[in-house]
Amino acid sequence: MIQKILTFFERYSFGVCTYLGERFNVSIAKIRLFFIYSSFLAVGFPLFFYFFAGIVLDVRHYIKRIRARAMDWKS
Repeated sequence: MIQKILTFFERYSFGVCTYLGERFNVSIAKIRLFFIYSSFLAVGFPLFFYFFAGIVLDVRHYIKRIRARAMDWKS
């Protein structure tokens, strides 16, 4: 049951925690806890950062996909 919930959030979330965890070699669970606790302490400011980072990562993924299609089309 818990694994289904985690899989759901991983699939439909932005993937910011996963990206940061892989980039800085830190546990994803620790990053998630940091965002949760710091959002309580800083009155939601980290959530703005999370959503902004998610939008930036989504745009980067979209641009990479467009470039890959263009490179395949030229070949």
